[in-house]
Amino acid sequence: MIRVTPTIEIDEDELVEAFVRASGPGGQNVNKVASAVELRFNVDRTESLTAAIKSRLRRIAGRRLNLEGWIVLKADRYRSQERNRSDARERLVAMIAEAAVPPRPRIKTRPSLGAKKRRLEAKSRRGNVKKLRSGKPSDD
Repeated sequence: MIRVTPTIEIDEDELVEAFVRASGPGGQNVNKVASAVELRFNVDRTESLTAAIKSRLRRIAGRRLNLEGWIVLKADRYRSQERNRSDARERLVAMIAEAAVPPRPRIKTRPSLGAKKRRLEAKSRRGNVKKLRSGKPSDD
C-alpha cells in the first residue's frame, strides 16, 4: 500500500510499471539497461479515491491522462531504474495529494460604497474628456 494522505492509500496492484530504455547520458549503460520507468495508474477503475478526487485528478493530470482513463508518467531523470521508479511513484503521489485537497469555496464580495463612487467619477471624467475631443461644440 502506498500512503498518499492519512486517509488515502493506493494498492500497489493498481499500478502498472513498464521498464524501457532511457535516452540521455549513461554511455553503454543506456543501450543495455532499461532504466526508464513508465508508470500507469487507472483513475476510472480505482476504488481508493472518491468521485470528487477523481475528477480533480483528471483535471490536474492534463495531457498525461489518455482516453482510456490511464495516467501515464514517464521517469527517466536518473540512471538507476530504482531511482526512476521511486521518482515516478512520488510524482503520482504528489498529484493525488494535490487532488485530495478540496478547493476553497468562493466567498462573494460586494464593492464598497466608496469604490462605487470612485468608479462613477472616473467614468464621468473619461466621458468629459471624450466629449472635449469631439469636434462638436457643447451646448453648455
